[in-house]
Amino acid sequence: MSDERQRSLHQVAVDQFQKAADLIELNDAYREILAQPKNEIIVNFPVHLDDGTAKVFTGYRIQHNNILGPYKGGLRFHPDVDLDEVKALAAWMTFKTALVGIPFGGAKGGVTMAPSAYNECELQRVVRRFTHALGSNIGPDHDIPAPDLGTTSQTMDWVMDTYANISPPGDRQSVKGVVTGKSITCGGSLGRAEATGRGVLYSLRHWCGEVGERLDALKVSIQGFGNVGGHFAELASEAGCEVMAVADHTGTIRADGGLDVVKLRAWVDDTGGVFGFPAADPIDTEELFSEAVDVFVPAALENQLTAQRAGALKCRLVVEAANGPTTATAEKVLAERGIDVVPDILANAGGVIVSYFEWLQNKSGRAWPFADVDDRFRALVWSAHDDVVAARDSLDCSRRDAAYVVALSRLAEAYERRGIFP
Repeated sequence: MSDERQRSLHQVAVDQFQKAADLIELNDAYREILAQPKNEIIVNFPVHLDDGTAKVFTGYRIQHNNILGPYKGGLRFHPDVDLDEVKALAAWMTFKTALVGIPFGGAKGGVTMAPSAYNECELQRVVRRFTHALGSNIGPDHDIPAPDLGTTSQTMDWVMDTYANISPPGDRQSVKGVVTGKSITCGGSLGRAEATGRGVLYSLRHWCGEVGERLDALKVSIQGFGNVGGHFAELASEAGCEVMAVADHTGTIRADGGLDVVKLRAWVDDTGGVFGFPAADPIDTEELFSEAVDVFVPAALENQLTAQRAGALKCRLVVEAANGPTTATAEKVLAERGIDVVPDILANAGGVIVSYFEWLQNKSGRAWPFADVDDRFRALVWSAHDDVVAARDSLDCSRRDAAYVVALSRLAEAYERRGIFP
């Protein structure tokens, strides 16, 4: 792994906001507060496996900031989950929720594990023991988890049920909002599953309006074909984009004239990955980054777009569907090459926006039709993009710096009004 990919992810997150803080001369006290999470919760909990053995898992819940509202952020189950990664993801959530103007703070959590190595019964025991270990560190008005890499609506249903069963009997029907991203049956919201991918598409639509481009004339390549990348690919294809190349953990494929995304998603559902899809040609992973397209969408893990890969890109725009996909050195290469970037805290905010709507529905005991969810969703996404463009033009800075300026300005205003206790 190159040095640029070994750098502390949390330090990358801090450097990103500090650069924007310089532009607005942010108060030093607020910089110091935002440079570290408020709480770092680490739990080690045993789980019985089906072979009769017991394994101790390590779980994390990092609560970065709650000046604007309850902590909010996903639960990630992946072998690479560690303290540094979760601290970075929690910080990005703080800035993301502030940027899109919803009353949440930032948090993130996870368990260091490979979900595919365990059956469903074992996974359920892991989730329930992790939830029990977190206990009152989460709650519908305190800290609200959601799905992330390696977790699903089923995971959230188990978390909610466990939390309800360790709550007083009179509270068990009022705590559904302890998590979002649940199944519809268990109190989830219509539109939540595809929300992040839909938000990426709306980001692309906004850019098209800025530059006078037609969405249905764009060619796109995507790294990552899970929940976010897969939903974005399908929505973009429906909107007329040509999805030229796709990569996931099993391989990389491309097709002249674009991939049939509906058939590809069916293939992935059946086989577990894009490798071997018969209506495409396999290519080397690095060839994905040199595919001639209009838009490149990283929708996989952090630090995937390195300086070398940024130098190979043949596109006009990068839309960061993943969290932290671009290294600091790659960012400089993209700027030098005139490739625009819609940053992660703006591009992939769709999930937390619809999570907010799910939380509101749980609080009110009402379920909104999809049209209402989507109208409110589009309005918040559009407003955030408008605010970022205005800040970028006013300060003559990058789109990423502008996004942080908008977020930091809202956080600073809250601190100015509320003060620092005592």
